[in-house]
Amino acid sequence: MKARKKIKKNLYPLEKLFGKIVSPFEQFLKRTTAGGLVLVGTTIITLILANLPVGSTLHQLWEAPIYFGIGTHQLVMNIHHFVNDALMTLFFLLVGLELKRELSSGELSSLKDAALPIIAAAGGMIVPAALYHIINPGGAAAHGWGIPMATDIAFSVGILVLLSWRIPRTLIIFLTALAIADDLGAILVIALVYTQTINLTALGFAVIAFMVLVMLNRGGIRHIVPYAMVGVFLWLSLLASGVHATLAGVILAFTIPSRPVFTPEQFSGRLGELQCAFQTESDDPDTPDDPLSNRRMAMIAQNLEQAAGNVQSPQQRMEHMLAPWVTFMVIPVFALVNAGVNFSEIRFVDSLHQPVTIGVIVGLVLGKFLGISGASFIAVKLGLAKLPASLNWHHILGVAWLGGIGFTMSIFIGQLAFFGTPVLTEYAKVGILFGSFISAMIGSLWLYVCTGKPVQQNTD
Repeated sequence: MKARKKIKKNLYPLEKLFGKIVSPFEQFLKRTTAGGLVLVGTTIITLILANLPVGSTLHQLWEAPIYFGIGTHQLVMNIHHFVNDALMTLFFLLVGLELKRELSSGELSSLKDAALPIIAAAGGMIVPAALYHIINPGGAAAHGWGIPMATDIAFSVGILVLLSWRIPRTLIIFLTALAIADDLGAILVIALVYTQTINLTALGFAVIAFMVLVMLNRGGIRHIVPYAMVGVFLWLSLLASGVHATLAGVILAFTIPSRPVFTPEQFSGRLGELQCAFQTESDDPDTPDDPLSNRRMAMIAQNLEQAAGNVQSPQQRMEHMLAPWVTFMVIPVFALVNAGVNFSEIRFVDSLHQPVTIGVIVGLVLGKFLGISGASFIAVKLGLAKLPASLNWHHILGVAWLGGIGFTMSIFIGQLAFFGTPVLTEYAKVGILFGSFISAMIGSLWLYVCTGKPVQQNTD
């Protein structure tokens, strides 16, 4: 029998670290925290550039047209609109996938567990909108009442993760569920309120596209390509219909199959078959040590990879594929294009006295705090929901402050609310930046000071 070389076990320093198996929720938290840090850095850079001489050049660059199409069929968009209407569709697709996951198997899947974050999210949307409306009861400024309703999940959850050594893990889960429920509310506001004149013919094509997506789902099609192709048609139809095109991402997300090809039992059986075949081939004395030089072993390894993919649903695979692109490319680019405020043009000091700016700041800081904490308190006292065992009211109040961090979705709604009135858009941005910063500082200090001693996290 041919002597085999003894394979020396040699783990590189980072191999063990990156080889750890983590839960999808832990992956989500790591991505969210890193994405929040990248977003902070991008926002700071954008504000600096906007107030340098290069700022006007960047503004002209964002208005440069982009052409899509073949022959006489052309779609023309400037870079600004492409980012907001096309790239952000990927953001809404990821939000829809995360929302679908939470509704099917996450913190929002059980009415008992979902009651408190959903009620808290509702209060955190109604009160800020009401306060903004009180400050801006009429005129063009009144259209911005939806701006302070949104909570930025990357910033808010990212701060909690940075404080995870001091707070219960349940609090992170609670804020995540709240922020996702908040996203659903913001999506409904965009769809129902911030919609332009409806083109019924284009909307009809969008409905047909949605029906095709449902047929693909019910027909058991699990390959991503057909969904992507119909999704592009859906996006074009909504773009022409007057309904904001980014909602195509949410609609597409809810039609992506959530069931895998293999059940765990089927995967286990297939895994055993492949492992047995691989071991048989490996025991053959004529088999070389390098599997790549043996076609049968390479085929077994390929089948194993396919089986591993089949035990994951298309929804899981798409979410895993999209997450890094949205977190580290789409959202930072959105911030780069939209978060810049030239303080010299809008007279920074004067902007702080504008009703739009004041309404957004009051809505985010005071409205979110009162809405989230008040709705939570009423829900618990009335028996509609219960406080998780590991949380107390200090924790809920801290989350209520952090709920006032409204960046990505708030800026997005601001662009829709004040379309055609750039001055009001700039005032809204100032309010969003200041309100989010104040809420982040108060929430962080509150949780650090009021949550007592560091929490011993369970590492089992």
